[in-house]
Amino acid sequence: MMAFTVVSVLVAAIPMVYCFPTAFQDLELGSKNRTSIKFLAVGDWGGVPHPPYITPVEKATAQEMGRVAEQMGADFVLALGDNFYYKGVDSVDSPRFKTTFENVYTAKSLQIPWYVLAGNHDHAGNVKAQIEYSHRSDRWNFPAYYYELNFHIPNTQRTLSIIMLDTVMLCGNSDDYVDEKPRGPLDAVNANRQLTWLQQRLAQSKADYLLVAGHYPVWSVSEHGPTDCLLQRLRPLLVKYKATSYLCGHDHNLQYIDEGGVGYVVSGAGNFLDPDVRHWHHVPKGTIKFFTGKASTMGGFVHVEAKKEKMIVTFLQAKGSSLYRVVLPRRNLY
Repeated sequence: MMAFTVVSVLVAAIPMVYCFPTAFQDLELGSKNRTSIKFLAVGDWGGVPHPPYITPVEKATAQEMGRVAEQMGADFVLALGDNFYYKGVDSVDSPRFKTTFENVYTAKSLQIPWYVLAGNHDHAGNVKAQIEYSHRSDRWNFPAYYYELNFHIPNTQRTLSIIMLDTVMLCGNSDDYVDEKPRGPLDAVNANRQLTWLQQRLAQSKADYLLVAGHYPVWSVSEHGPTDCLLQRLRPLLVKYKATSYLCGHDHNLQYIDEGGVGYVVSGAGNFLDPDVRHWHHVPKGTIKFFTGKASTMGGFVHVEAKKEKMIVTFLQAKGSSLYRVVLPRRNLY
């Protein structure tokens, strides 16, 4: 007999495609004796816009994701943005959905829900088309620009919440080719609406593990460095409401930064690798616990397991071994 848990999806009640009604989904969790939820997180995995539409790093990372999902277990994947290089997709009929996604992540163990958010390269194209693709694919789940996932950890009284943000809408787009920083949102009203929604969700959350995910990093030691907009607007909320972790991509490497009681996970090694550490001294001293962007790793991603009393985050390289592991406690709200 299969064990199931109910997932509730909550998104902001705002016009047009930003709005998605609260829904309930069944997430297949396998054995009825399960006492944890497991998932993979990968960012910046979006191939290239010309044949063969895939990089060696994406191919190696996809293959290792399949092996890890089979051996360690995975109930879903978080896709942390820059899903299609270099200018997103132009329509829901774009062949890139096949060449960069469906035809790459082919392992049986990866035929699980993918929960998707948008990065700056996606916003150079048609993000609405990526949202619409949710109706074309059995595993692509992108209900709105930002939304919330809630899970019951099976056979425990614990819960896991993941808030998926659109940091480009929140902070503005950036041009990687000139190392441009986000200069502020294109639409201040929608940016503030998202921030208000986020604060409400964080304030109300009683989840034992509260994760927030976006594309831009709050803290990063690499090429793009810390995102000033998120340091000002997001970081205080993560600290105030005792978020367990913030997951992101944007910089093309793997990082773990422990600051203010929050675990900052950068998992942007799904398609390219960048060893750049130009912002090493732009994060608080002693907070950087792990970094790799070496080409020899062939790419990488993160495996997360939320259990009754702890959450285990494992950084893995595509070459086939774990690089770093951190154990995070469940939230203490009292």
